[in-house]
Amino acid sequence: MRLRAPEAHRSNAVHAGAWWLWALGLAVAASRTTNPLLLGLVVGVAGYVVAARRTDAPWARSYGAFLKLGLAVLVIRLVFSTVLGSPIPGTHPLFTLPEVPLPEWARGVRIGGRVTVEQLVFALYDGLKLATLLACVGAANALANPARLLKSLPGALYEAGVAVVVAMTFAPNLVADVARLRTARRLRGRPTGGVRAVLQIGLPVLEGALERSVAVAASMDARGYGRTAAVPAGVRHTTTVLTLGGLLGVCAGTYGLLAVEGAAYGVPLLAAGLVAALAGLWLGGRRTPRTRHRPDRWGTRTWLVAGSGVAVAALMVWASTGPAAEALRPGVTPLVAPELPVWPALSVLLGLAPAFVAPVPPSHGR
Repeated sequence: MRLRAPEAHRSNAVHAGAWWLWALGLAVAASRTTNPLLLGLVVGVAGYVVAARRTDAPWARSYGAFLKLGLAVLVIRLVFSTVLGSPIPGTHPLFTLPEVPLPEWARGVRIGGRVTVEQLVFALYDGLKLATLLACVGAANALANPARLLKSLPGALYEAGVAVVVAMTFAPNLVADVARLRTARRLRGRPTGGVRAVLQIGLPVLEGALERSVAVAASMDARGYGRTAAVPAGVRHTTTVLTLGGLLGVCAGTYGLLAVEGAAYGVPLLAAGLVAALAGLWLGGRRTPRTRHRPDRWGTRTWLVAGSGVAVAALMVWASTGPAAEALRPGVTPLVAPELPVWPALSVLLGLAPAFVAPVPPSHGR
């Protein structure tokens, strides 16, 4: 008998935070390499999971927009490298652009000049890494329900909830409005491409997406979202110190994990920051005594989704300090062809787990 995931419903749906942990795990893995084969594998894993487990909700359509944004970033990176040059020395010139003479105080900066294969390959690797990070963020936006994620925020963050919901619902609403207006223009026989069409669509799209996001925030405020209870001053000050200090530690630890040289101090700082932040959020939760109607649970499948992303990140961080570190960052001086390292590739493939363990959306099950 063939085993398959059950159909998704409210009681067994994957927690929105688990989707973000999974996507951030893929992003950490992408940040540890410039190998285009591995980066392409990360994008493929994220895209496959999105195709297999996204719903028909408006925010689920945002993944394609993030891919287009990543492609635009890649092109811009290549154009900048071509026009402004690169510090990467090269021995394989492609062509030479007219160079603009600059004053003495701008020494070290050039516009135009010789363009080499090495500098373009270096720019391609850098741009592809950033495009992959955008694809991971787009996967989280397409799979995580922003309203359910906001519902799960700790009590200490309720005051910021109105701003968070505006920020998290703006991009999905933007994508939905673009699709709606393009369809309406096609039905009226008007063009949907070109600069003029973009200008005519852009303002209504921005206005509509912002109005819908603000309307959601206003409804939250009308229902008493973010109201707090009186607590002693000492508890308030302790909460502030723990939360801010913990978040700073998390930021510093995350930077250490993303930077090649900071792996030694990244993990301790991240762990200490998480402990302090969680303690501050727990104390802050006492200021907002309220109950939750049908709170989201972290079931077995949710833990598997989140764990697969954490496993991918941990294995890639370990691989970047081991024998496979050289294959994760193929050289450009001298220029060498990238190779696909076996164990890092298998580590990235662990990110496919949500496509098999997460419940199937109703539209996919039919």
